[in-house]
Amino acid sequence: MELMVLLNALVTRLLFVLHSLIGVWRVTAVKKEPKYWLLALLNLLLCLETGLTLKFKQGRGYKWFSPAIFLYLICIVPSLWLLEIHHGTQYCGNEPGAVQVNVSNQDFNQSRDSSHGSEGTDHHIIQTAKVFVNQLSTICETVWTLALHQTFLLLLVVGRWLLPIGVEITRDQLSQLLLMFVGTAADILEFASETLDIEDVRKNYALINAILAVWTWSMLQFPLDLAVQHIGCKPSAPARRIPSLLLCRYSAELWNIGVSLFIQDGPFFIVRSILMGHFRIFNQMLVFFTAKNILVVTLQLYRLAVITLDFRATVLQKSRKGEVCCCPCEPYEARAHATGHQENEMKEFVAFPPKEESQAPSEDH
Repeated sequence: MELMVLLNALVTRLLFVLHSLIGVWRVTAVKKEPKYWLLALLNLLLCLETGLTLKFKQGRGYKWFSPAIFLYLICIVPSLWLLEIHHGTQYCGNEPGAVQVNVSNQDFNQSRDSSHGSEGTDHHIIQTAKVFVNQLSTICETVWTLALHQTFLLLLVVGRWLLPIGVEITRDQLSQLLLMFVGTAADILEFASETLDIEDVRKNYALINAILAVWTWSMLQFPLDLAVQHIGCKPSAPARRIPSLLLCRYSAELWNIGVSLFIQDGPFFIVRSILMGHFRIFNQMLVFFTAKNILVVTLQLYRLAVITLDFRATVLQKSRKGEVCCCPCEPYEARAHATGHQENEMKEFVAFPPKEESQAPSEDH
């Protein structure tokens, strides 16, 4: 096993575990009940996945799916749910950052004075660390929750970048996937922060759960790599129907359209429409992002229509010429077999020299 592959696999999963433990710590501090530390047991699933991946895949990823990202979602999402439901119970001043900086500097000076000349540098470092942890605990709850949301989405992108890739995905496909994840993460963060910060939404417990459910549903696209990979289907001759050929040829683009319509922009548009239509909640940002979701959904439907018409024109053109329309992602041998005996003859003509030339050296000999 390569050293860098092993190092990337272990470091990435360690970051996932540490971030999920920070989320569990915040839930325990907010709820003030030690029983919520049981959420940390979910990290055992990630540890088990790490051992199995190192044993059977030599630390590399799987095709189309990332178990490490999926288990990281399982570890951190319950903590974010509890923090959002418990959101807003702690008072936040107008300038919490400035207050925290002043208090922190004062405490650091006190700890340095108390440790000077008594127990040396080690004691001073310990005291400074204790003061730093205490000050982190006093940061406003809403700031903590937003910071966990932001670091969660950033860690998803960075973690997917650091995780070793499998043999089925190339570096070019990974770079495309990461760029897509950056834009997706920004939209998801905007949806969660913009809708949950509305005062009327915070007063409705059922509406908070519905928004968090849609948010969780939108996170399920991160473990999947179908957006940059073709299915590579090999339909047999009797089973080569139009839908299967369309899916085979445009699998990555169809997956992008499906994600936008059914996992991200479509559900986001429904939630925002309900907020404006049923609950009569209006603000400038809500109207803007609703219009943005409508535009994206319309463009995705337009793209689907363009793909369908283009594929239909290709099929009709090949049928008029008497050719068999095969999937472009099939191997060359499968396509040659499907197009009939004429292509096989052409292949043999190109691959082998004429019979007269091949026999001439033997006669001279």
